[in-house]
Amino acid sequence: MIKSIEEMYIWQMSRSLVNDVYKMMSVCKDYGFKDQIQRAVVSIMNNIAEGLDSGSTARFIFHLKVSRGSCAEVSSMLYLCEDFNLCDKATRIELQNKIKHISSGCLKIINGYKRE
Repeated sequence: MIKSIEEMYIWQMSRSLVNDVYKMMSVCKDYGFKDQIQRAVVSIMNNIAEGLDSGSTARFIFHLKVSRGSCAEVSSMLYLCEDFNLCDKATRIELQNKIKHISSGCLKIINGYKRE
């Protein structure tokens, strides 16, 4: 049983992803775009935390699903980061791989709860 967010691999990985995105976006002058991707990436991490502490399995699953949606949003925006020369292809792929691990980790937890 998970007792704290710090124990969760997907939360740890999402925290790392937030730091990666914030560093990458530090040079971005398009503040609307910058704000959108930063809010979305923080949403991944915070929804995992909020769901864990929600007090119910249904709320936890709901927040993991929201986190997965934010994963899709950030993954999509990373293509634009590459298009806008905020990152190169290798960096985009690396960050998208982190996102895939986080999203699949959320899905594994969701599916695990559905079987109980």
